[in-house]
Amino acid sequence: MRNVPAKLAAKLYGAADLIADKGIADAKIEEIADASGVPIATLYYYFRGKEEILAFLLGDLLESIAGEVGAAMSKPGTAIDRLKWAVEAQMRVMLENPAACRALVGDLGRATRLPELATALESAFHQPLEQLLREGVEDGTLRAVQDPGKAALSVFGTITIAGLTGTVAQPEHAASYAQETVQAVCDLLLEGLRPRE
Repeated sequence: MRNVPAKLAAKLYGAADLIADKGIADAKIEEIADASGVPIATLYYYFRGKEEILAFLLGDLLESIAGEVGAAMSKPGTAIDRLKWAVEAQMRVMLENPAACRALVGDLGRATRLPELATALESAFHQPLEQLLREGVEDGTLRAVQDPGKAALSVFGTITIAGLTGTVAQPEHAASYAQETVQAVCDLLLEGLRPRE
């Protein structure tokens, strides 16, 4: 896949609803071109096919999540505060991009077979979150867990599934869903991770 200019990337999100509704297997490249307003020749210049378009959309979404979560994790504050801000940041990005999230749900099996996404996820989210969990033990706001890597994966999975559920089941109530879900996720995660008396 070639480097995709920002203007083209923004247009591709116009096809996310189509991909979410039909699935990438049933969406025709002509339909993706029509929905995005990008000529077919341009799509083929940047992508080898529909699979790469899906991979780009998911990778771009992941990059947005990583940027916002990274900024939240690097704010001054205790580890537990930064963990809460990271949860809020990921949920916000997901609910701001409902069509891309719906496309992810529809093609989750296909998405999990994209090794570059797994690699990006590891460096963008899992490793920083593992570090944050260790810092929480040092500053006394989080308890030690046996395997910070698996704990980081569990945190990401919890937020991701909650966010995906909101974009699929509650799109018209995204703002209230986000607040309620962030609170529920944080209560579960943070109370479960607090040091035990």
